[in-house]
Order: sequence, then structure tokens, then C-alpha cells
Amino acid sequence: MSDKRIKTLIADTFLEVADALETGQYGKKPVIGFASEGSEHGEDNIKRAMELAAYKGLDARLIEGEDIHKEMEKLLDSGEIDAAVTMHYPFPIGVSTVGKVITPGIGKPMYLATTTGTSDTDRIAGMVKNAIYGIIAAKADGIENPTVGIANIDGARQTEKALLKLKEQGYDINFAESARADGGIVMRGNDLLAGTPDIMVMDSLTGNLMMKIFSAYTTGGSYESLGFGYGPGIGDGYDRLIMIVSRASGAPVIAGAMEFATNLVKHNWKKIADDEFAKAKKAGFEAIIDELKNAGKKEAAPAAAVTAPPKEICTAQIPGIEVMDLEDAVQALWKEGIYAESGMGCTGPIVLMAADKKDKAYEILKNAGYVG
Repeated sequence: MSDKRIKTLIADTFLEVADALETGQYGKKPVIGFASEGSEHGEDNIKRAMELAAYKGLDARLIEGEDIHKEMEKLLDSGEIDAAVTMHYPFPIGVSTVGKVITPGIGKPMYLATTTGTSDTDRIAGMVKNAIYGIIAAKADGIENPTVGIANIDGARQTEKALLKLKEQGYDINFAESARADGGIVMRGNDLLAGTPDIMVMDSLTGNLMMKIFSAYTTGGSYESLGFGYGPGIGDGYDRLIMIVSRASGAPVIAGAMEFATNLVKHNWKKIADDEFAKAKKAGFEAIIDELKNAGKKEAAPAAAVTAPPKEICTAQIPGIEVMDLEDAVQALWKEGIYAESGMGCTGPIVLMAADKKDKAYEILKNAGYVG
């Protein structure tokens, strides 16, 4: 063996030991794949992101191929990579992403729960789930007992009541206190800027807006230069660690997303997620969600059951459907013999179907008033 190769092995060993001392784990570095569908800032931005990741000591690898997401999923499922960063991914309903920003008040990190995807088709139920997702992301990123606040938006008080009930029934939530004089769990705009809570709970559309503002407020909006991206997709039973950035994300944010992913892998994010969901369910989480979704529903004649057609591989998608109409749109296609699934794309809710059924599916949905 050459002297150069021996020196390289020795250096790698020392790096592994140093990493083990820092994290309490010993072994191979987490491998983070990057599936880039095309940055708005060109190939140089991608190259710079990979260089920054290497500078941070991360094991980041580009994912290439004709169907880049299919290749990404293959690498994740085979264990060749531990996590992936990508600029767009259609998560299923029930999965949404927890972003991580640096707040401008005192430079404190804060988790935005959530920023893309849809946790639930019911807005309030979704926000309650987002609180759990945020706790999972923060704990998996190394914060032992993160504080939780609720952004002062529509549905904040209903979310507060549900989370307080969950705590009373045994799920340990460490609520933050607003920095404003009247305090409380519900956070004001000042708390957003100061990063008062570790986790700020909101719906994903508001979170997406907040993410873009925090990431690009210093650049005029065209280049996301700050933070760690839109975060990991989290949901009960969801096994893939897929991190989202946007096409406007600059190299520092892409590299930050890779660093975020590495931390999640090192802290065994999946075990933390499973443990948190189990503890929440033990405290009556599912009953609380059902209660929220059933609240205010009018008495109505039961709809006729619709049986799904034989399952097909869904590679085509139709966007532009209101999230509250999503499941009805899927069933409208089932009635016409077209197998379909609901999902969430980067622009909002989508219905997925086989490519050869897309045109017919579009006409059905258009005639039913689901798309324009």
C-alpha cells in the first residue's frame, strides 16, 4: 500500500473518531444524496453547494438519471444513501416538511412546522399534527426538550386547545411563552423574528411563505441564501428521509439542508419519530384528531361507497385542486374506472394517475368542477 493511501486511511480514521466523540456514534458517515432537477441559479450553484458540503465534512453525492426521483427512491430504499435532498417531491397526504431557519433577531435557529406538503386535509387537525412533526424534527436535530409556540394565524386557538388537551392527557409538550407582555402560547410576529419558540406551528402554506421570507429577505427574494431549507418530510409510518429545498435555494441553503439531514441520520430520526407518535397516541392523539375533523359537520345522508379500481402505477399528475376537494376528486375518478391517488406537489394538492389515463381524467375532473 502506498504512503499516500496509508495517510488517507489514517486521516479518515481520525475524522471518524472525532465524529464519534461529538455524536456518541462510531462508524461510517451518513451519505446524503442530492437530486437536482435544475436550479434557477444554474449549474455553478449546484457545484458550489457540493463544495460547501465537502467543506462542512459531509458525505454528499449527486444523484443522476433520466428519472431522478425514481433513482433517488431506489438509492434510499436500498440503503446506498441515508437521506436525500431534492427541489421537489410529491409527498402523500399525511406527510409534510419541517423547515429550519435562522431568525434575524438574535440569530437563533427556529423550526417552522410545516413548510410543504399537507399533514391533513382538515386545517386544524393538520396544525396539531404539525406540532408533533416539529417536535420530532427538533429532537432528531439534537434539541432534547424543544419549546413549542403556535403562530397567531386563523385556527391558532383551536390548535392551542387541542395541544393543551393532549398535554393534559399525558403527552409532554414544552410550551413556549410569547415575549410580548401578555405572554401565552400563541406567538406574535415579534416572536417569529426573535425565534421565541424552538418550534413555530402553522399550516404549511403559511410556513412555506415564512420559509421564503426568512431564506431570502437579505437578497430581495430571488436567491435563498439563509437557513437549512424546507426540511424533512415527516408523517406517521413514513420511512424515507427526503429533505426539500427550492429552485430558488442558493448553495448555502442546499448545503445547509445536507447538514440538517446528516444530523437527523446521526440522531436516529426514525426511532425518534416512532417514539413520539407512540407517546402521542397513548395520550389520545388520534381521538383528538377525529374530534377536530368531525366538529361542525352537518348531518347528511351517507354517500354511497366507492370501490377503488385495480391499482396502477401513477406517473402523471393533475394540479389545481382545492385540498378540501382532493379525496372527492379521487373518488370521482374511481367511479369512472380510473385508479387515482392523492398527493401534494410543490405547487399544492395533486391527483395522480397512470400516464395513459391523464387526458380522460382531466376531462372528468373538469366536468365535475374540480379543475378549471
